[in-house]
Amino acid sequence: MLASYQPQGLVHHVGVVYPRADNVLRVFIPKGHALAMGSLVTLHLDNRTGVDELDAELRVYRTSYKGRVVATDEGWVTLQPVEYMLIHGLQVVEQHREPGYAFPPDARPECTLPITPLRQLGPVQAREHHNKVGILTTLAANQPHTTVLAFLNTEIDDVFLISVPDTFKLHQLRRDPHCFFIIDERAKFTFEQAIDWNYTILEMQAFQVPPTLPLYEQVRTAFVLKNPWEAGFFLMDGLEMVHLKCQSVVFAGEPRPTRQ
Repeated sequence: MLASYQPQGLVHHVGVVYPRADNVLRVFIPKGHALAMGSLVTLHLDNRTGVDELDAELRVYRTSYKGRVVATDEGWVTLQPVEYMLIHGLQVVEQHREPGYAFPPDARPECTLPITPLRQLGPVQAREHHNKVGILTTLAANQPHTTVLAFLNTEIDDVFLISVPDTFKLHQLRRDPHCFFIIDERAKFTFEQAIDWNYTILEMQAFQVPPTLPLYEQVRTAFVLKNPWEAGFFLMDGLEMVHLKCQSVVFAGEPRPTRQ
């Protein structure tokens, strides 16, 4: 999953990635793209394909790869790494930062997320019970940020996430609650079938679910039923529950306006 700010807005692409030994990436985007030379892009990469069960250790490789477009050829794009941190389980196993690169300053003020208007958990989406983690895109400065998260979703595309305090994604949501959540079906497929992924890109608005709302307990119960390995998180002090309310379903390659 690739995300990039383009003149028309934020664009998501689904593609096939061919990594090189020097961590340059060749990406094939079957539906084509309009990415320009020099564009900054972020790819979410993980190796969930064929992983049927996850637990609290989250023993899959994953990274938010920030890159720069250095070549294009029809549906192909070549990316030079700018910054990434490769994580397996709970540990960083490799990281890279381009010489001279620093995270861009972000002067946008942080505001408390508004309290969700939802008061009752709707029917949970049964067909996603097997699908334990999705991808959150937040609107960081200069280029989007992606992260993998356990989630609970409903039949009308409400999505619920939990997070420990003071994570990068929470800081971004407090600066801009406009975000995107991507659900894919790789857990169903073997590696050879991965090109046939089904995926949904949801444009979302973020709200908080305070523990004082009855909705919090409804979501907690349903969340643990879907993701038993997340039960321990609900014992942590300061845990934050986020409700993503669906604004629209987005097609791959379709630009969506942002304040960037």
